[in-house]
Amino acid sequence: MSGRTTALTPPADAGPPVRHPEAPAPGEVIGAHYENCFGCGAGVPHGLHLEVRAGEGVAVTAEFRVKEAHQGAPGLAHGGVLATALDETLGSLNWLTRVIAVTGRLETDFLLPVPVDSVLYLEAEAVAVHHRKIYCTATGRLGGPEGPVAVRADAVFIEVKVEHFINHGRPAEINAALADPDQVKVVRAFEVNP
Repeated sequence: MSGRTTALTPPADAGPPVRHPEAPAPGEVIGAHYENCFGCGAGVPHGLHLEVRAGEGVAVTAEFRVKEAHQGAPGLAHGGVLATALDETLGSLNWLTRVIAVTGRLETDFLLPVPVDSVLYLEAEAVAVHHRKIYCTATGRLGGPEGPVAVRADAVFIEVKVEHFINHGRPAEINAALADPDQVKVVRAFEVNP
C-alpha cells in the first residue's frame, strides 16, 4: 500500500464522460448486474434491491425504500447502508459508458436522518474522465426528486479488466457465474463494480 489517496477533484486536463451509443435509453431500467449483488440483486433477501434507470447524458436515478433490516440506530437507516446505496447508484453509471470499473474512493456526507420505511430518491452523474479514473457525484433525497437532500457522495471509479474479478473473487462464485449457460448473464455479472 502506497499511502496515497485518490483525489475526488478531476485534474484540469480531464475530459467529459461519454455516453456509449449502445447505452440503455433514458428512462430504461438498467437491471441487476448479478443476482447476488447486495445493492441491486434480487437474490439477497435483505439487500437494497435498487432499481436504477438510465437518465440523460451520463446520469442515472434510483429509488431505495429503507427496510427494518437496514437499521443502524432504532428506526433509522444505517449510515453504511446509505453509503452502499450511493455507491451502487454511482457504479451503475458504468452501464452508460460501457466501462468496467470499481470504486476507488467514495466520500459520503450524511445531512439528515433517514427513517425506516422512507424512500430515498437517488441521482448520480459522471462529471469527468481522466485516463482510467471516472469522477462522479450523487445525492439522495427524502421522499422524491424534490425532497430534501439527506445524503450525498463524490466518488472516483477506476477502470479495470474483467480479470480483476476473476483473479480476486472467490472461486466458487466466479466459476458459477462463468458456467451460466446464459452468456448475457455472464457478461453482466462482471460489468459493474463489485
